Amino acid sequence: MAQITGEEQFQQWLAQINHECGNFAARQLEGTFSGHLETGYTRSLKLSTVTSANVNLYRTTNEIKSYNDSWFYTVFQLEGQAIIEQNERQTVIQPGDITLVDASRPCSIVWQQPSRQISLLLPRSLVEQQLRISEGHCVQRLEKSLPMVQMSHRLLQESMSNRELSGIESEAALEAIVCLLRPVLQQQEQHPSRRERQFDKIVRLIDDHIQSDFLRPEWLANETGMSVRSLYRMFADKGLVVAQYIKNRRLDLCAKALRSAADDEKLAGIGFNWGFTDHSHFSTAFRQRFGVSPGEYRKRHRC
Repeated sequence: MAQITGEEQFQQWLAQINHECGNFAARQLEGTFSGHLETGYTRSLKLSTVTSANVNLYRTTNEIKSYNDSWFYTVFQLEGQAIIEQNERQTVIQPGDITLVDASRPCSIVWQQPSRQISLLLPRSLVEQQLRISEGHCVQRLEKSLPMVQMSHRLLQESMSNRELSGIESEAALEAIVCLLRPVLQQQEQHPSRRERQFDKIVRLIDDHIQSDFLRPEWLANETGMSVRSLYRMFADKGLVVAQYIKNRRLDLCAKALRSAADDEKLAGIGFNWGFTDHSHFSTAFRQRFGVSPGEYRKRHRC
Protein backbone atom coordinates (compact mmCIF):
# COMPACT_ATOMS: atom_id res chain seq x y z
CA MET A 1 0.00 0.00 0.00
CA ALA A 2 1.43 3.41 -1.02
CA GLN A 3 2.39 5.74 1.82
CA ILE A 4 0.32 8.92 2.02
CA THR A 5 2.24 12.13 1.28
CA GLY A 6 2.11 15.40 3.21
CA GLU A 7 0.17 17.08 0.38
CA GLU A 8 -2.35 14.23 0.31
CA GLN A 9 -2.80 14.48 4.08
CA PHE A 10 -3.34 18.24 3.75
CA GLN A 11 -5.95 17.82 1.00
CA GLN A 12 -7.79 15.10 2.95
CA TRP A 13 -7.85 17.30 6.06
CA LEU A 14 -9.18 20.27 4.08
CA ALA A 15 -11.84 18.12 2.43
CA GLN A 16 -12.97 16.91 5.85
CA ILE A 17 -13.05 20.50 7.16
CA ASN A 18 -15.22 21.52 4.20
CA HIS A 19 -17.56 18.58 4.70
CA GLU A 20 -18.05 19.09 8.44
CA CYS A 21 -17.51 22.80 9.08
CA GLY A 22 -18.47 24.60 5.87
CA ASN A 23 -16.46 25.80 2.90
CA PHE A 24 -12.92 26.96 3.64
CA ALA A 25 -9.72 27.46 1.70
CA ALA A 26 -6.29 26.76 3.22
CA ARG A 27 -2.57 27.14 2.64
CA GLN A 28 0.32 25.36 4.26
CA LEU A 29 2.87 27.50 6.09
CA GLU A 30 6.59 26.98 6.64
CA GLY A 31 7.28 23.84 8.67
CA THR A 32 5.64 20.44 8.78
CA PHE A 33 1.87 20.43 8.39
CA SER A 34 -0.29 18.37 10.72
CA GLY A 35 -4.06 18.24 10.84
CA HIS A 36 -6.78 16.15 12.43
CA LEU A 37 -10.52 16.68 12.80
CA GLU A 38 -13.00 15.05 15.15
CA THR A 39 -16.70 15.82 15.02
CA GLY A 40 -19.37 15.38 17.64
CA TYR A 41 -23.12 15.77 17.62
CA THR A 42 -25.35 15.67 20.68
CA ARG A 43 -28.75 16.68 19.40
CA SER A 44 -28.48 20.46 18.89
CA LEU A 45 -24.81 20.56 19.93
CA LYS A 46 -22.75 20.44 16.75
CA LEU A 47 -19.03 20.81 17.25
CA SER A 48 -15.65 19.97 15.74
CA THR A 49 -12.30 19.49 17.47
CA VAL A 50 -9.49 20.74 15.22
CA THR A 51 -5.89 19.74 15.90
CA SER A 52 -3.40 21.35 13.52
CA ALA A 53 -0.06 23.09 12.99
CA ASN A 54 1.62 25.22 10.30
CA VAL A 55 -1.51 26.00 8.30
CA ASN A 56 -3.75 28.97 7.51
CA LEU A 57 -7.46 28.20 7.19
CA TYR A 58 -9.57 31.01 5.74
CA ARG A 59 -12.87 31.96 4.14
CA THR A 60 -13.36 34.56 1.43
CA THR A 61 -16.60 35.74 -0.15
CA ASN A 62 -16.26 32.88 -2.65
CA GLU A 63 -16.42 30.22 0.08
CA ILE A 64 -19.23 32.05 1.89
CA LYS A 65 -21.46 32.29 -1.20
CA SER A 66 -21.69 28.51 -1.53
CA TYR A 67 -22.39 27.71 2.13
CA ASN A 68 -25.11 28.25 4.71
CA ASP A 69 -23.91 31.22 6.77
CA SER A 70 -26.62 31.14 9.44
CA TRP A 71 -24.10 30.29 12.17
CA PHE A 72 -21.49 31.68 14.46
CA TYR A 73 -18.38 29.64 15.22
CA THR A 74 -17.68 29.74 18.95
CA VAL A 75 -14.01 28.81 19.32
CA PHE A 76 -12.87 27.23 22.61
CA GLN A 77 -9.07 27.06 22.65
CA LEU A 78 -7.71 23.92 24.35
CA GLU A 79 -3.97 23.79 23.51
CA GLY A 80 -1.43 26.00 21.77
CA GLN A 81 -2.57 29.28 20.24
CA ALA A 82 -4.50 30.51 17.21
CA ILE A 83 -4.32 33.84 15.37
CA ILE A 84 -7.82 34.77 14.21
CA GLU A 85 -8.76 37.70 11.98
CA GLN A 86 -12.14 39.15 10.96
CA ASN A 87 -13.49 42.64 10.24
CA GLU A 88 -9.95 44.11 10.26
CA ARG A 89 -9.57 42.84 13.84
CA GLN A 90 -6.89 40.35 14.86
CA THR A 91 -6.69 38.42 18.12
CA VAL A 92 -4.53 35.64 19.52
CA ILE A 93 -6.31 33.13 21.72
CA GLN A 94 -4.54 30.94 24.26
CA PRO A 95 -5.64 27.78 26.11
CA GLY A 96 -8.83 28.48 28.04
CA ASP A 97 -9.82 31.51 25.91
CA ILE A 98 -12.97 31.78 23.79
CA THR A 99 -13.82 33.90 20.75
CA LEU A 100 -16.79 34.30 18.41
CA VAL A 101 -16.45 34.19 14.59
CA ASP A 102 -19.24 35.20 12.19
CA ALA A 103 -19.75 32.58 9.45
CA SER A 104 -21.25 35.21 7.13
CA ARG A 105 -18.04 37.26 6.91
CA PRO A 106 -14.53 36.50 5.62
CA CYS A 107 -12.16 35.25 8.29
CA SER A 108 -8.71 33.73 8.74
CA ILE A 109 -7.26 31.33 11.32
CA VAL A 110 -3.51 30.75 11.52
CA TRP A 111 -1.92 27.90 13.47
CA GLN A 112 1.86 28.41 13.55
CA GLN A 113 2.40 25.84 16.30
CA PRO A 114 0.59 22.67 17.42
CA SER A 115 -2.89 23.78 18.43
CA ARG A 116 -6.15 22.20 19.48
CA GLN A 117 -9.53 23.89 19.67
CA ILE A 118 -13.25 23.14 19.69
CA SER A 119 -15.52 24.99 17.28
CA LEU A 120 -19.16 24.98 18.40
CA LEU A 121 -21.86 26.06 15.94
CA LEU A 122 -24.28 28.57 17.43
CA PRO A 123 -27.41 29.27 15.34
CA ARG A 124 -27.54 32.91 14.23
CA SER A 125 -31.18 33.17 15.31
CA LEU A 126 -30.26 32.15 18.87
CA VAL A 127 -27.31 34.54 19.11
CA GLU A 128 -29.26 37.48 17.71
CA GLN A 129 -32.20 36.73 20.00
CA GLN A 130 -29.98 36.81 23.11
CA LEU A 131 -27.48 39.45 22.01
CA ARG A 132 -27.60 42.57 19.85
CA ILE A 133 -24.74 41.33 17.74
CA SER A 134 -22.33 43.70 16.00
CA GLU A 135 -18.92 43.53 14.35
CA GLY A 136 -17.38 44.52 17.67
CA HIS A 137 -18.54 41.30 19.30
CA CYS A 138 -16.62 39.06 16.90
CA VAL A 139 -12.99 38.02 17.30
CA GLN A 140 -12.72 39.41 20.79
CA ARG A 141 -10.42 37.47 23.09
CA LEU A 142 -12.58 36.34 26.01
CA GLU A 143 -9.85 35.53 28.50
CA LYS A 144 -9.70 32.29 30.47
CA SER A 145 -9.46 34.21 33.75
CA LEU A 146 -13.08 35.44 33.43
CA PRO A 147 -15.55 33.38 35.51
CA MET A 148 -18.18 33.25 32.74
CA VAL A 149 -15.58 31.96 30.27
CA GLN A 150 -14.54 29.23 32.71
CA MET A 151 -18.17 28.24 33.25
CA SER A 152 -18.75 28.09 29.48
CA HIS A 153 -15.80 25.73 29.07
CA ARG A 154 -17.09 23.46 31.85
CA LEU A 155 -20.63 23.45 30.46
CA LEU A 156 -19.37 22.52 27.00
CA GLN A 157 -17.17 19.70 28.31
CA GLU A 158 -19.96 18.27 30.45
CA SER A 159 -22.45 18.48 27.58
CA MET A 160 -20.01 16.71 25.24
CA SER A 161 -19.51 13.86 27.70
CA ASN A 162 -23.25 13.32 28.14
CA ARG A 163 -24.55 11.58 25.01
CA GLU A 164 -27.98 11.07 26.58
CA LEU A 165 -29.06 14.71 26.36
CA SER A 166 -32.51 15.13 24.84
CA GLY A 167 -33.18 17.63 22.08
CA ILE A 168 -34.69 20.11 24.53
CA GLU A 169 -31.74 19.69 26.94
CA SER A 170 -29.13 20.24 24.22
CA GLU A 171 -30.96 23.37 23.05
CA ALA A 172 -30.98 24.59 26.65
CA ALA A 173 -27.21 23.99 26.86
CA LEU A 174 -26.70 26.14 23.72
CA GLU A 175 -28.84 28.91 25.17
CA ALA A 176 -26.94 28.71 28.46
CA ILE A 177 -23.58 29.15 26.69
CA VAL A 178 -24.87 32.24 24.86
CA CYS A 179 -26.24 33.64 28.13
CA LEU A 180 -22.92 33.04 29.88
CA LEU A 181 -20.95 34.82 27.15
CA ARG A 182 -23.38 37.71 26.72
CA PRO A 183 -22.28 39.84 29.71
CA VAL A 184 -18.61 39.29 28.86
CA LEU A 185 -19.08 40.38 25.24
CA GLN A 186 -21.19 43.39 26.16
CA GLN A 187 -18.89 44.51 28.96
CA GLN A 188 -15.78 44.31 26.79
CA GLU A 189 -17.45 46.26 24.00
CA GLN A 190 -18.98 48.99 26.20
CA HIS A 191 -16.32 49.35 28.90
CA PRO A 192 -12.88 48.60 27.52
CA SER A 193 -10.16 48.88 30.13
CA ARG A 194 -7.61 51.68 30.06
CA ARG A 195 -5.04 49.13 28.90
CA GLU A 196 -7.33 47.98 26.06
CA ARG A 197 -7.90 51.58 24.98
CA GLN A 198 -4.16 52.16 24.98
CA PHE A 199 -3.58 49.00 22.93
CA ASP A 200 -6.23 50.09 20.41
CA LYS A 201 -4.54 53.49 20.18
CA ILE A 202 -1.18 51.82 19.42
CA VAL A 203 -2.74 49.58 16.76
CA ARG A 204 -4.32 52.62 15.08
CA LEU A 205 -0.97 54.42 15.25
CA ILE A 206 0.67 51.46 13.52
CA ASP A 207 -1.92 51.52 10.74
CA ASP A 208 -1.57 55.29 10.31
CA HIS A 209 2.21 55.01 9.83
CA ILE A 210 2.47 51.52 8.35
CA GLN A 211 4.28 52.79 5.22
CA SER A 212 6.87 54.78 7.20
CA ASP A 213 10.40 53.42 7.58
CA PHE A 214 10.64 54.96 11.09
CA LEU A 215 7.83 52.71 12.39
CA ARG A 216 9.64 50.72 15.07
CA PRO A 217 8.89 49.72 18.68
CA GLU A 218 11.13 52.53 20.01
CA TRP A 219 9.19 55.15 18.02
CA LEU A 220 5.83 53.71 19.13
CA ALA A 221 6.88 53.77 22.78
CA ASN A 222 8.01 57.37 22.52
CA GLU A 223 4.82 58.48 20.75
CA THR A 224 2.58 56.86 23.36
CA GLY A 225 4.59 57.88 26.41
CA MET A 226 5.52 54.40 27.59
CA SER A 227 8.72 52.45 27.92
CA VAL A 228 9.77 49.96 25.25
CA ARG A 229 9.62 47.23 27.89
CA SER A 230 6.00 48.10 28.73
CA LEU A 231 5.14 48.11 25.04
CA TYR A 232 6.62 44.63 24.59
CA ARG A 233 4.77 43.38 27.67
CA MET A 234 1.44 44.78 26.41
CA PHE A 235 1.76 42.87 23.14
CA ALA A 236 3.10 39.76 24.90
CA ASP A 237 -0.04 39.66 27.07
CA LYS A 238 -1.99 39.12 23.85
CA GLY A 239 0.43 36.52 22.55
CA LEU A 240 2.00 38.98 20.10
CA VAL A 241 5.44 40.42 19.40
CA VAL A 242 5.21 44.07 18.40
CA ALA A 243 7.82 43.94 15.61
CA GLN A 244 6.23 40.75 14.23
CA TYR A 245 2.79 42.37 14.38
CA ILE A 246 4.05 45.33 12.33
CA LYS A 247 5.65 43.01 9.77
CA ASN A 248 2.53 40.84 9.49
CA ARG A 249 0.34 43.91 9.09
CA ARG A 250 2.55 45.11 6.26
CA LEU A 251 2.49 41.68 4.65
CA ASP A 252 -1.31 41.55 4.85
CA LEU A 253 -1.51 44.92 3.10
CA CYS A 254 0.98 43.71 0.49
CA ALA A 255 -1.23 40.68 -0.13
CA LYS A 256 -4.24 42.96 -0.53
CA ALA A 257 -2.31 45.08 -3.03
CA LEU A 258 -1.18 41.99 -4.95
CA ARG A 259 -4.77 40.85 -5.41
CA SER A 260 -5.49 43.96 -7.46
CA ALA A 261 -2.03 44.58 -8.96
CA ALA A 262 -1.48 44.62 -12.71
CA ASP A 263 0.64 41.83 -14.19
CA ASP A 264 3.37 44.27 -15.17
CA GLU A 265 3.57 45.95 -11.74
CA LYS A 266 6.88 45.15 -10.08
CA LEU A 267 6.70 43.02 -6.98
CA ALA A 268 9.63 44.83 -5.38
CA GLY A 269 7.75 48.11 -5.78
CA ILE A 270 4.70 46.74 -3.98
CA GLY A 271 6.85 45.54 -1.10
CA PHE A 272 8.69 48.88 -0.97
CA ASN A 273 5.37 50.78 -0.78
CA TRP A 274 4.57 48.94 2.46
CA GLY A 275 7.92 49.31 4.18
CA PHE A 276 10.02 46.45 2.76
CA THR A 277 13.14 48.07 1.38
CA ASP A 278 14.86 44.73 0.67
CA HIS A 279 13.09 42.59 -1.96
CA SER A 280 14.76 39.36 -0.83
CA HIS A 281 13.60 39.92 2.74
CA PHE A 282 10.10 40.81 1.49
CA SER A 283 9.86 37.64 -0.60
CA THR A 284 11.08 35.41 2.24
CA ALA A 285 8.76 37.00 4.82
CA PHE A 286 5.79 36.78 2.44
CA ARG A 287 6.39 33.08 1.80
CA GLN A 288 6.65 32.39 5.54
CA ARG A 289 3.28 34.05 6.17
CA PHE A 290 1.30 32.89 3.14
CA GLY A 291 3.10 29.72 2.06
CA VAL A 292 3.85 31.00 -1.47
CA SER A 293 5.99 33.70 -3.07
CA PRO A 294 4.45 37.12 -3.89
CA GLY A 295 4.50 36.26 -7.59
CA GLU A 296 2.73 32.94 -7.06
CA TYR A 297 0.21 34.62 -4.76
CA ARG A 298 -0.68 37.16 -7.47
CA LYS A 299 -0.92 34.38 -10.06
CA ARG A 300 -3.20 32.25 -7.86
CA HIS A 301 -5.46 35.20 -7.21
CA ARG A 302 -5.73 35.84 -10.93
CA CYS A 303 -6.79 32.18 -11.41
